[in-house]
Amino acid sequence: MHEAEIVIEKVRKALHSEARIDLAHHPLALSWAEGDLTIEGVVADIAAKKLALERAAAVAGVSGIVDRLRVAPSQAMGDDEIRDHVRDALQQEPALADCALEVSDKGQIVPVRVPEQAIGKITLSVADGVVTLDGDVPGLAHKRLAGVLAWWVPGSRDVVNGLGVTPPEADDDGQITDAVRIALEKDPFVNADQVRVVTRNAVVTLQGIVPTPSEREMAEFDAWYVFGVDKVRNDIAVRA
Repeated sequence: MHEAEIVIEKVRKALHSEARIDLAHHPLALSWAEGDLTIEGVVADIAAKKLALERAAAVAGVSGIVDRLRVAPSQAMGDDEIRDHVRDALQQEPALADCALEVSDKGQIVPVRVPEQAIGKITLSVADGVVTLDGDVPGLAHKRLAGVLAWWVPGSRDVVNGLGVTPPEADDDGQITDAVRIALEKDPFVNADQVRVVTRNAVVTLQGIVPTPSEREMAEFDAWYVFGVDKVRNDIAVRA
């Protein structure tokens, strides 16, 4: 067996070991060359995507990953519709009001908001359901919030968050915890006061009590959507 076949077989076993990836219903294409693994296909949700990348990266012989995973959208949308929804969400978010906002429309950059004294700039584009955020924002919290808003659009199949942060800001578990709390607080379908967030080594644990399974699930996905979160442990209890 060639080295590539050996590595791919190890990756496939690692992916099979995680039930949420569900290769039986969501088969993935794998290829490997000179340490770089390309993983391609459609997974059920953001949790499956991040877990697949985490399991694959842990396999010996994999030094880099080319991520071509897409999430099955909860609602079919064209790129223009996705772009408009993300644009509106970014434009309406008070925390991003001082950032200039522009969108890519048929290859042309169209200004959406130009504050008199802009602090940062976000450039939004969408291709094949994949939302890309480029530019610069004043803090990691802004970067993470913009990414969550993009993920909340039901047609989004992936979010590539390329936003830089100026001035540079050191990242840590506390920053991730704060970002998850902000996402929960902004989600109208989650009572953030009932959820406790703890982060250790980029693994977020959610605790608390909510009245319905759907609210428990939404809180978990809010955490998965946050840039930099590697894994989510949902210990929230459901009590009517």
